[in-house]
Amino acid sequence: MERGVMKNAILWLPTTKKEVEARGWDYLDVIIFSGDAYVDHPSFGAAVIGRVLESLGLQVAIVPQPDWRGDNRDFTKLGVPRLFFAIAPGAMDSMVNHYTANKRLRSDDAYTPDNRAGMRPDYPSIVYTKILKQLYPTTPIVLGGIEASMRRLAHYDYWQDRLRPGILADSPADLLIYGMGEKPVTELVRLLEKGVPFAKLQNIPQTAFITKNLTVIQDLLGLSYGIKNLSGLNLDNIVRLNSYEDCLKDKLKQAENFRIIEEESNSYNSKTLLQQTGDRVIVVNPPYPAPTTDELDRWYALPYTRLPHPKYKGKIIPAYEMIRHSVTIHRGCFGGCAFCTISAHQGKQISSRSKKSILREVEQITQTPDFKGYISDLGGPSANMYRMNGIQQEICRQCRKPSCIFPRICKNLNTDHSPLIELYREAAAVKGVKKIFIGSGIRYDLLLADKDQSNYLETVMLNHVSGRLKVAPEHTETHILQLMRKPPFTLFEQFRKQFEKFNNTNNLKEQLVPYFIAAHPGCTERDMSALAAKTKQMNYHLEQVQVFTPTPMTLATEMFYTGLNPYTKEKIYSARTKNEREKQHNYFFWYKPENRHEIKDLKKKSKF
Repeated sequence: MERGVMKNAILWLPTTKKEVEARGWDYLDVIIFSGDAYVDHPSFGAAVIGRVLESLGLQVAIVPQPDWRGDNRDFTKLGVPRLFFAIAPGAMDSMVNHYTANKRLRSDDAYTPDNRAGMRPDYPSIVYTKILKQLYPTTPIVLGGIEASMRRLAHYDYWQDRLRPGILADSPADLLIYGMGEKPVTELVRLLEKGVPFAKLQNIPQTAFITKNLTVIQDLLGLSYGIKNLSGLNLDNIVRLNSYEDCLKDKLKQAENFRIIEEESNSYNSKTLLQQTGDRVIVVNPPYPAPTTDELDRWYALPYTRLPHPKYKGKIIPAYEMIRHSVTIHRGCFGGCAFCTISAHQGKQISSRSKKSILREVEQITQTPDFKGYISDLGGPSANMYRMNGIQQEICRQCRKPSCIFPRICKNLNTDHSPLIELYREAAAVKGVKKIFIGSGIRYDLLLADKDQSNYLETVMLNHVSGRLKVAPEHTETHILQLMRKPPFTLFEQFRKQFEKFNNTNNLKEQLVPYFIAAHPGCTERDMSALAAKTKQMNYHLEQVQVFTPTPMTLATEMFYTGLNPYTKEKIYSARTKNEREKQHNYFFWYKPENRHEIKDLKKKSKF
């Protein structure tokens, strides 16, 4: 690396030995191995954890996309860290990243320079940790990221079509951090710097570990009597899940586990979860409370360059291009959609940044050389949940439901959009900003629940739409929407009428772009033919569509695997074969000549 580039690279966390030396460091406290390219931006997990660790006074390096197929030099080039190795396998589950819904290998990877495929293995959480343990058996390894988070307990793996044990049974990591990792990694470092041995760090919230030593579990739970197996545990602060082996034998037991896991994940007073796996036990500690506004503001104020590392000069990282001029305004989602991992990973409680923090980031974006005046998104998991929480928090503390808006919007939920409207107005007034677009999907059921609903719709349509407004009805049929935990299609029709009326009144030509899913558990060809008929009547030639992909730790995946609704024990049909799934997908495109033969009986089925 040239001297000028080396000097510039000091703005980023180091990725090579030369960059470490350029900082004058002779050791590292933590080395992070990432499955993604290193983009120093708060939308990329490895960068966030790296900057948080740096803010704690640690010397941190990142090794992005290490070569796991050669001589392992990428795993040895920076030596051994003083505290631990950290694994950040990527912003997506590696199997979703690598394969399509029909299990075809993808030819691209949006988190890799120039969209190049093949720069990470399947299951890097397992592959990276195994390599590091072989090389450095005594150095602790901390595993994080969405892949580990969603696989922390027994889970169905669609790509292998089997139930896999919690990932710690296959990955030799010493500790797993699930969910958003800033708070648990901060506590981990605090205890290590205090002198607590790593082997004793077994009660940090939002972490999991695996052990065959029942004394460890007794100590963790404060037990003073001896037990020979887990059947002796019956305390208020723990839940014994069905063992992995029992779930293998009986899918009903896996369904029972899922309901417990989901309810505990969404509770203000979660319990410790134990799952026996072979001769070991996976222990999952309860999560931290959702981060406060002050905490979010502090994390987003860390000294990110907001740019890919200089080593990628001249190359394009598609995932970065998508978000480079966007701003995350909140975390969490109380939608609880059956097919979505966001609430399972980030939690259902909404944590919102302050207006001051958001406006500061908008100002930073305007100072970047490539900024042309357009903010691509002010949003989050959803566009319009900013500062929405329970009105009476005591009611929320008693609630264990996975959704605040299904089957109906909770009366205790604040659905006021006025803080968001004010934020849009002030952000748009920042010097250098020509226009702010809303790229995140809008929850129209929340909008319709707001007594001043027309104000938000007017604000968005007049000022923040680039010609197309995205919403996600997902299906048209009531019984499928109930399984999805989505609102009735009549609400979409109501919103669509308002949208069209506003278009006509203001002489606009904005488009409403709906998203739909085929082959969701419970969905049959007859349901898809009904969807095609209804969307044809609305003059939609659908574009934003997908085939349901089972991903670990979602309600829809559990229904797909077990054939049961975990909450009702009702039997659920799923289109499982490639042919069945493709047939359902074809109904989206009834207007294409090549599909007419496949859906020739559509008219007869749905009066189409």
